[in-house]
Amino acid sequence: MRVITRKRLLEFGEKHADARAALDDWDQKVTAARWRSLDDTRTVYAHADEVKVGSGKAVTVFNVRGNRYRLVAALHYNTQLAYVLRFMTHAEYDKDTWKDTL
Repeated sequence: MRVITRKRLLEFGEKHADARAALDDWDQKVTAARWRSLDDTRTVYAHADEVKVGSGKAVTVFNVRGNRYRLVAALHYNTQLAYVLRFMTHAEYDKDTWKDTL
C-alpha cells in the first residue's frame, strides 16, 4: 500500500519520540502490504479494528507501541492507499471526540 502522508508520521514521531520506531515499523509494514480487506490487515496487525466515524465512513485503528498510542488511517483496499488521519494517546482515543472530526 502507498502511505499518504509520511509527513504526518514524522510529525507524530517528533511529538512522541518514544513512538518513533513503532511508527517507522508501521510505515514499512503497510508499504510492503497488499491488503485487500480487514482480514488481510489483521494477519499483520491482529488488533486492528474498523470504526465508524462521524462522516459515516469506516477507518482502521491500529495499536502503536503496545497499547500506548492509536494510529487512525483510512485504508482504501481497492486503490492500495493508506491515508494517515490521526495519532493519539490511548487516553485521547478513549474520549471518542476524535470521531466527530472525521
